[in-house]
Amino acid sequence: MPYLIDGHNLICQLPDLSLTDPNDEAQLVQKLAGFAARTGKRCVVVFDHGLPGGRSRMSTSRIEVLFASKPGEADDLMLRRIQSMRDTKGWVVVSSDQRVVVAAQRKRMAVMRSAEFAQMLQDVTPRAAARHADKPNHVSPQEVEEWLKKFGEDE
Repeated sequence: MPYLIDGHNLICQLPDLSLTDPNDEAQLVQKLAGFAARTGKRCVVVFDHGLPGGRSRMSTSRIEVLFASKPGEADDLMLRRIQSMRDTKGWVVVSSDQRVVVAAQRKRMAVMRSAEFAQMLQDVTPRAAARHADKPNHVSPQEVEEWLKKFGEDE
């Protein structure tokens, strides 16, 4: 199921990202790349005000990065994309903009608010870390002896 994401909407919902950071878009794309790698999902993320507008060089095989050429036009770009889609089955639109949400619902697309998707993004990493927290690295006394024989003892 691919995701169509309002990038700046999502950045506002992530505690470790800020719209005032000049690298906020690249940082979000990195987060989305990790999400796509872990889940096998594809993402199209749309940002306001990129010069030149259009597809960004930050795009990858799983993440398509688009910039609207003028400030405040990301929603319009998302609306046009939603309207032009023929096969909307499986798509999830991530936005908190009511116009985008309504347009997606009219095309029978699933909708997820930016805050909800941000929570999902944040939950993925802690779960993976938690799986390994109960398995601390343990070195047996025999392994210590082998390493000491190989590298010698410091006295």
